[in-house]
Amino acid sequence: MARNLDLTALRAFMVTADTGGVTRAASLLNLTQSAVSMQIKRLEEALARPFFFRNARRLTLTPEGEQLLAYARRMLSLNDEVLARLTDTALVGELRLGVPHDIVFPAMPDILKHMAQCYPRLRINLTSSFTLPMKEALARGELDLILTTEEEPGPGGEALARHDLVWVGAPGGTASQARPLRLGFEETCKFRPIALAALDGAGIPWEMGFTGRSNEAVQAMIAADLALTARMRGRFSKGSAEVPAQAGLPALGDMCICLYDSGLRKGPAVEDLKAHIRVAYAA
Repeated sequence: MARNLDLTALRAFMVTADTGGVTRAASLLNLTQSAVSMQIKRLEEALARPFFFRNARRLTLTPEGEQLLAYARRMLSLNDEVLARLTDTALVGELRLGVPHDIVFPAMPDILKHMAQCYPRLRINLTSSFTLPMKEALARGELDLILTTEEEPGPGGEALARHDLVWVGAPGGTASQARPLRLGFEETCKFRPIALAALDGAGIPWEMGFTGRSNEAVQAMIAADLALTARMRGRFSKGSAEVPAQAGLPALGDMCICLYDSGLRKGPAVEDLKAHIRVAYAA
């Protein structure tokens, strides 16, 4: 006789795997920690194998758990898509989302794909800009949700994760050895004054190799090994690499990824989008 997997337990397993712990998963699922743990235990008992290596700091997947996670994503994606297409609960209209250009990848494409599958009647308009103009647009009611990169969250902001700010250049490049050090920053980039202050404090001469408002032009200079810039660790685009510590450049501190909600749009789709953003950017 055919058996059916419990989709609720699969979702608890998937969110726990994505967040690395039961506590965070319980918060995102609006469940108690014991309820999440019990669902995972039932799933392991049903399939007669463990899916997590358990230690004091973080849960990690066993080989069987990695295999199950791939299936769980597909099954839950189809489940959510069916519910969205065959019920009237899907949000209709437009949702305006702002994300700084330097943290769009790698998380945002998968988030947008999920939303398109689950809420086909919802159109998400993505704005890619810098933190200050997006916060101003949010205050004017021109954006519904925004992500920012800031030292600390402002009023109404939710801190998702904190990452080191690092020097970035071309993979295997030599631009870090030049003096004065050539830099590439869009003129309103929030990381620019932080980098300049760090270099001045370390007594390292610098010159700006780019003036303007084109992040694509900055990226082209970085990829060509003509300049350095600063980015959040692990959040820079292809063709860039973290400058090794032996280059002797000063530390830049860390920055926080924050989420702001204007409160203008309500409903399950908005909450689903926020939940996926929290998981992806906290990872």
